[in-house]
Amino acid sequence: MRSSHKVRGGARTQLLFCILPLFVLGTSQRCFGDESNPLGLADASFYAIDYPAAVTAYDALLRNRPEDPQILWRMARVHVCLAEVQEDAQRKSMCEAAEEYARRCIRADSTLAEGHTWLAAALGYIALSEGAHRQAEISGEILAETDRALQLNPRDDAALSIRGSVFRALGNVGWVKRQLASLLYGGVPAGGFEEAEEALGQAIGLAPDVMRHSYELGVLYLDWDREVDARRVLEQALTMPIRVAIDRPRREKIKLLLSRLAGEA
Repeated sequence: MRSSHKVRGGARTQLLFCILPLFVLGTSQRCFGDESNPLGLADASFYAIDYPAAVTAYDALLRNRPEDPQILWRMARVHVCLAEVQEDAQRKSMCEAAEEYARRCIRADSTLAEGHTWLAAALGYIALSEGAHRQAEISGEILAETDRALQLNPRDDAALSIRGSVFRALGNVGWVKRQLASLLYGGVPAGGFEEAEEALGQAIGLAPDVMRHSYELGVLYLDWDREVDARRVLEQALTMPIRVAIDRPRREKIKLLLSRLAGEA
């Protein structure tokens, strides 16, 4: 079989494993805002990808309703969206803010799936700058939070997509590293490429027009040496609309991966 290491999208680092960027705007969270009320106006700024305006609007609402879970999870979401198009230092700071907003949301109302989903998304980015021990811990927390989100809302495609990314990262942890992690850190969560494919496939079934789901599945197939499947899924992802800021650089990455695949054909 032809090696696919030249086109793989998996992030290989010297850490135990790397949880990849996890953000996705799912269908369950993509309804457009009601512009007749302040929260709807804030949502409209978010969906227009005017994140600074959305932050300002949500923050104004929080001054009067500081523990409103509906505002808190939205603040977590917009900070994750801002973070993923920033440089490393700014990204970490924004994701730490997102984590705090999500935890406040959960404290205010633990039955809102969105609080758990956006906590998982924030933690995924925070893991990028952590060492192996902390990454192993965070991976377990992300899976627990997405599991809780899916218990509350089984149609949360964002939570499914995040789970798929974590399982893909876990699938890239070889046997030796797993044994080392077991000795040093108490192990890493079970799961790998098969679980990633299942979760991402379910996310696509719920939200077939979200670029992130298909992109992650395509990168999974590259990691798995399934280049024909990768090309098919990435070509589909390339046709999908820009919904969030990260979709713009994501689209360019898809083009690059497809170009490299074509060059190796």
